[in-house]
Amino acid sequence: MKRIIVKTPRLVLKRFSLRDAAGFYELNADPEVLRFTGDVPFASVAEARNFIRTYSHYEQYGFGRWSVHRSDTKEYVGFCGLNFSASKKEVDLGFRFQQRFWGQGYATEAGFAALRVGFSTYGLEKIVGRAMKENAASMHVLEKLGMTYEKEFEEDGRRWVQLSILRDDFGSFYE
Repeated sequence: MKRIIVKTPRLVLKRFSLRDAAGFYELNADPEVLRFTGDVPFASVAEARNFIRTYSHYEQYGFGRWSVHRSDTKEYVGFCGLNFSASKKEVDLGFRFQQRFWGQGYATEAGFAALRVGFSTYGLEKIVGRAMKENAASMHVLEKLGMTYEKEFEEDGRRWVQLSILRDDFGSFYE
């Protein structure tokens, strides 16, 4: 099975690999990175490695979250990709990057590539994006990707906003 999913001018999105475990651990060890996720950090690189080893979205749905690397330096930037929620019956776009890569347009670039793959390769009709209400940076990225407000909801005591984009709107948004 193919490891590289898509390349952009500055990034490579590929399936998770055990080689990404240290970067993934470092990413999730940063409290500022996790501030708006609701996730807990990995206890060790071994735990991150185990998460990668048991990640089953690729086999179950054909897609998933993907590691993001800079194409020039091969550095691990974070992850971006699609996640199918069986309980919500929808696919969401998610992204998380190491702080040193914030504010450089990587989330928008990777997010656009993930949406394009979701619509063109996997034939998805709709993709949603969720962010905690106070996470202005992620909200801005989702809006730059052409997503529009769908709803607000509470989950685990936190306020979230959900935006979405349809395949037909994605094509016309970028023409």
